Amino acid sequence: MIPIPSEGGRVSGLRSLFIALGALAAGSLFSTSAFAVDFRLCNATKSRVGVAVGYKDGDNWITEGWWNVGAASCETLLKGALVSRFYYVYAIDYDHGGEWGGTAFMCTREKEFTIRGIDNCLARNFSRTGFFEIDTGEERSWTVQLTDKDIAAPPADAATRQAPQAADGRSSTPGAPTPPE
Repeated sequence: MIPIPSEGGRVSGLRSLFIALGALAAGSLFSTSAFAVDFRLCNATKSRVGVAVGYKDGDNWITEGWWNVGAASCETLLKGALVSRFYYVYAIDYDHGGEWGGTAFMCTREKEFTIRGIDNCLARNFSRTGFFEIDTGEERSWTVQLTDKDIAAPPADAATRQAPQAADGRSSTPGAPTPPE
């Protein structure tokens, strides 16, 4: 830092403090987020995916979605330090079908959502969706990698079955997000 002289050639202590704080603030605005503490997802596939996340915040279960993550790209899903050790992810392949899911059932819906609670999904007009568990081991940040080899393929009879269609011709499978146009 280059001191700026005040009248008489000396640097005022208070003025130096303001200059230092301003430089620090400007540096943090323009720096890369090497020290970011976020929950991120990287899509290492050749397809666009829709992603939902579930987690426990205190005594409350929360599910949120949908993030649209492009092929071969990463997205910050939750900003800031992690609030839970365990996170749950469900993702759907928009381009080739298939999903990344598991046995931890939580509530979702087709459109963008934040849902509190994981009980009685169907009675509350939500879909009941199986998420896979991520153990962050008490880390402050975490990145999930989706790969083609981890995806569950569509059922073998998918070629002969027709998914329900919405009025605009897109699939209207309950709980599955509508791909962006």
